[in-house]
Amino acid sequence: MDKTLKIIKLNYLKAFKSLGLDFTAEQWVILDMLYQKGGISQTELANGSFKDAPTISRIIDLLERKNLVQRERFENDRRRYKIFLTEKGKADYETALPAVHKLREQGWQRLSDEDYETYLRIMNQIFKNFE
Repeated sequence: MDKTLKIIKLNYLKAFKSLGLDFTAEQWVILDMLYQKGGISQTELANGSFKDAPTISRIIDLLERKNLVQRERFENDRRRYKIFLTEKGKADYETALPAVHKLREQGWQRLSDEDYETYLRIMNQIFKNFE
């Protein structure tokens, strides 16, 4: 699994760089979540991406320095922030999306729908075994 994950991440990084985009596969996951549903908290990002809070905070800091995301305080809780994509973040996401779709198609070449269902079942079971 580690070997496969490394080559997938490397291909994502190469695709993003070829488009002139400055983010990693891990950062893409956060950008994708924010594109789908902006204005969510760091806790929601951590839960949705299965990353710990310090890692999410570090990723958000990096994305903020790259002007891809911005933080806004919650109205009734000054300690928490909602995270949004900036206009640049939205534009970069939309630039990357076709390459991401192409990479996903490449990953599933010569695999059937049944293979996909089996893969999901096995990965979900492994996840539950460690939960």
